[in-house]
Amino acid sequence: MATAAAALLRLSRSRRPLLPLSSLRLPPPAPYHHHSQTPPSSSSSSSHARLPAFLSFLAAAAAGGTTVALCDSGVDHRVGGKESTELVVRGERKRVPNEFIDELASFLGENLTVDYEERHYHGTPQNSFHKAVNVPDVVVFPRSQDEVQKIVMACNKYKVPIVPYGGATSIEGHTLAPHGGVCINMSLMKKIKSLHVEDMDVVVEPGVGWIELNEAWGHYWRNVCYSLFWFTSCEAVLPNGDVVKTGSRARKSAAGYDLARLIIGSEGTLGVITEVTVRLQKLPSHSVVAMCNFQTIKDAADVAIATMLSGIQVSRVELLDEVQIRAINMANGKNLPEVPTLMFEFIGTEAYALEQTLLVQKIATEHHGSDFVFVEEPDAKEELWKIRKEALWAGFAMKPDHEAMITDVCVPLSRLAECISVSKEKLDASPLTCLVIAHAGDGNFHTIILFDPSQEDQRREAERLNHFMYLEKELGIESLRTMKRIKAALDPNNIMNPGKLIPPHVCI
Repeated sequence: MATAAAALLRLSRSRRPLLPLSSLRLPPPAPYHHHSQTPPSSSSSSSHARLPAFLSFLAAAAAGGTTVALCDSGVDHRVGGKESTELVVRGERKRVPNEFIDELASFLGENLTVDYEERHYHGTPQNSFHKAVNVPDVVVFPRSQDEVQKIVMACNKYKVPIVPYGGATSIEGHTLAPHGGVCINMSLMKKIKSLHVEDMDVVVEPGVGWIELNEAWGHYWRNVCYSLFWFTSCEAVLPNGDVVKTGSRARKSAAGYDLARLIIGSEGTLGVITEVTVRLQKLPSHSVVAMCNFQTIKDAADVAIATMLSGIQVSRVELLDEVQIRAINMANGKNLPEVPTLMFEFIGTEAYALEQTLLVQKIATEHHGSDFVFVEEPDAKEELWKIRKEALWAGFAMKPDHEAMITDVCVPLSRLAECISVSKEKLDASPLTCLVIAHAGDGNFHTIILFDPSQEDQRREAERLNHFMYLEKELGIESLRTMKRIKAALDPNNIMNPGKLIPPHVCI
């Protein structure tokens, strides 16, 4: 628990007092670190005269009728991502003009800082091994959608990159600012704007964390976490300053494109979210938490599949491999059997939840499960779920001098056991310490690869292990090209979190 608490404390760090306007000055370039192999490059002054890449692409295609490839040229500026093990992310940084700083200061007042320590903190992810040669030039703290709109319009006008900054929980470097620019910290926009009990949803600003939301209404409602599937709609400021509302609060709609998931899933590359409507779930009258051990990870995955196919209404099914259990024992002083383990949550009436628990116990026994235990008391349930909640931090504690590359793989439920087994064989044969966690009921599993990014051999091994789970293999090149076309159409100046999410070799 201590490790998780420390992590939450780190994420909720109070910011330094901001500089008074009288002390504002343009920040110097970020210092060049010795572990970067090449110094950061800067664009020449002639770059201002060039057409944006998207307009050049259209002009060339229209003029000659020839096919023009819109690709990221030069250095690989992609940040993070499933297959990226680069310790230092290079980027091109242009000095922001004084007029730009003055324009921001005119409406933000003291909610703007160029203090280097504050900029460095925002440009250094707390849970990612990626670092960048540059940090944001400016950090701003808007209080309203109107201020966000003005910030974005100014950035688009001066072609200054934007990095939205929310909970700072990214583990793949998405809050890095390799090109400098403006970091928009949303922490001051933390209003719970409206609660609709009859509709089971709540409208909040982006500065409201899911833990805060649960604490505010947790006596009656719960939102398990902020994930894509819990959002109904959102409002966002697009790169040109337009404000888009992606839909109503209706839970279902067949009207047009699913813009809410497009914007929310874009990792800040299409706009800045200023409001979201989140679904709520009524707390069940009763719940049971169960745990069971297995001889192999395939047996555990087979039980998860069999449970879902049986029609049993299980609320959560989580799988942890023996290395993950060992990490939990080391981090928290526990003495759990170090074998693949499944955790379940059953909800409903007391009689129904207990009935479902016993049915799953029977399924587990048929697949070589052992030590099946279940609890119903609130404190005991919380103690069991702490095992899962602290899994990542336990992994870090296992190798405190290492970083983690974390994959996120989704497969059809019927393929889960096979895919986990194959992945586990590759991981166990590696000299690196690797852990497996799965949301087994959804066919979704993570591998946590612990390595020292300063050691070339370990970086190469982490990349080798992770290569077969790469985004292109999950989505296909045509899907990535479609994503890039959407990005180019909405953000022709490429100011929104540039270099993130879409691999640079993808051409359109």
